[in-house]
Amino acid sequence: MVSNGLSQYPAPVGGASLLLTFKGPRNTILIIGGDVLAASRAFAALEAGMQVIILARGSVCDELRWRADQQQVNLTDWDMLPSVSTSPLPSVPEESFSAFLAENPSISLICITIHTADTPALARICHAHNIPVNVTDHPALCDFSFASTHRFADPSTSGQSALQVGVTTNGEGCRLAGRVRREIVSMLPKDIAGAVRQVGKLRRLAKNTDDEVGECEEGENSSVTTPNRPVPGWRSSATESKDESSHRRMKWVAQVSEYWAITRLASMSEDDMKLILSGDSSQTTSPCSVQVPNENSLHNLTLLPPPKKGRILLVGSGPGHPSLLTIATHNALTKHADLVLSDKLVPAAVLALIPETVDVRIARKFPGNAEGAQSEMMDAAVEAARRGLTVVRLKQGDPVVYGRAGEEVLFFRAHGFEPLVVPGVSSALAAPIFAGIPVTQRGVAESVVVCTGVGRQGKEVKLPGYERSRTVLILMGVARIAQVVDAMIRNDSDSREGLQNSEGRREGHPYPRNTPIAIIERGSMPDQRVVASTLGDICEALDVAGEQRPPGMMVVGWAVLALQGAGDTSVLEEGEERDEERIRKWLGGCRWVMREGIDQGWAEV
Repeated sequence: MVSNGLSQYPAPVGGASLLLTFKGPRNTILIIGGDVLAASRAFAALEAGMQVIILARGSVCDELRWRADQQQVNLTDWDMLPSVSTSPLPSVPEESFSAFLAENPSISLICITIHTADTPALARICHAHNIPVNVTDHPALCDFSFASTHRFADPSTSGQSALQVGVTTNGEGCRLAGRVRREIVSMLPKDIAGAVRQVGKLRRLAKNTDDEVGECEEGENSSVTTPNRPVPGWRSSATESKDESSHRRMKWVAQVSEYWAITRLASMSEDDMKLILSGDSSQTTSPCSVQVPNENSLHNLTLLPPPKKGRILLVGSGPGHPSLLTIATHNALTKHADLVLSDKLVPAAVLALIPETVDVRIARKFPGNAEGAQSEMMDAAVEAARRGLTVVRLKQGDPVVYGRAGEEVLFFRAHGFEPLVVPGVSSALAAPIFAGIPVTQRGVAESVVVCTGVGRQGKEVKLPGYERSRTVLILMGVARIAQVVDAMIRNDSDSREGLQNSEGRREGHPYPRNTPIAIIERGSMPDQRVVASTLGDICEALDVAGEQRPPGMMVVGWAVLALQGAGDTSVLEEGEERDEERIRKWLGGCRWVMREGIDQGWAEV
């Protein structure tokens, strides 16, 4: 990341794993245990081509016994080591186990699958020998963990492919890791294994092919330009070294791997591969000569279809309920999108409308990473549009109401794409309606102000002062409601110049503590929750309500109670004298009220 000419590097955030893959006979794994889990670990190591030593006492499971008979694993009995215990895993003096490890210097990984009182001691010995160890169900003793893995079958060869997928939750949820892995596997194309097989063949051919590949017979097609014939901007075969030629072909392999459809990769024949590496596609397209002006161009292979101009749509998804999508937004998602780059707050009910063939990516926004995630999404949109894709940048509510659409418009325009901005129903107006709150109402609220409860990049929040006839809509910031409320109700002699504190600033008069406020969470969704009270009691009410449900917004002003029950539309006419009575009637003598869900009529709509 580069900003203002200064290099900025991301700070490492702990809790992740260094994901590596091990394979080959130079690696030996020692598995201590003879149960079914030990057999599973042994099988995984054997598929990686590793040597396997099983250290167990007494009987082992049938699979390990069979593999030992087949000489696939080396089965060693604990009785070969000094033992003073009759437990399944006997006590072994440190020097004896250390000697065993010293006699087997090829051991690079150790896995312990059974548990006894000696297990921690064995792990310490492994650590002393600088050999990474995994102890089942003892994460504190582990140097590495096993991912939840899947190896893809290759139907065309009736065997296993080279493609594997592994998922880890770093100890946070092993069962969930298995589910995530299954989800990933189910979403990948069925011929993904065939694509990996054919790309592997193409890579090997690119590395081993010499100048004779790509040569064609002289004749009517002798004008065809290949990588081994002089073309504009290229060296001729006489000046291009073998390494340079191989490097150029590998670039072509990378382009094909990146841009061709999976189905097309899986169906490549060897003749197709030779044509790709030669640059001669005339036999598969047209007899016209093939010119390749730039080896780094996406379309330097005429086996690719003509370039399609990409486009970017900035689309609002509304407050959340899928029936509130505009027709334009629905069409963009279901008919036009090749790639959807979605904000994380767009609900699953909206994302479920997108066809399964469309790639959907969710913004990785979290506290402290908002700017990085924003840049990542904008860069991804430009990159995909350059490949000719239609990109839908999907935003919650309306894209220009605190959706950062303006900076994206300028960014895309600067990179050669004029985006189409598709408005959406703003949650600022729709969510209050779902909560039974009109943002304006004759006799109660004559104006409305929309603001944010979150300052940009840590800056203080700026809030408007109190006006009895005004409704204030505060988007976001529910997590900081204590600071927001404090900035609104604090009285100070300098309030006319702007009340300031460490978290926010109010420009204007302070709000009375009995001013109504409603917190609307997940507005328009089936699990919508409304917590309504006064500014003086709302923080306690929200604490009682329990875990927050983002996204949330605040509605502050007398419009909050205007349509509740029998209604109250005389707020401006009667003045402040009846406010306490008005509040008691609204809340039914309580300090707050909570409501769950939305009107059942929406199920019919």
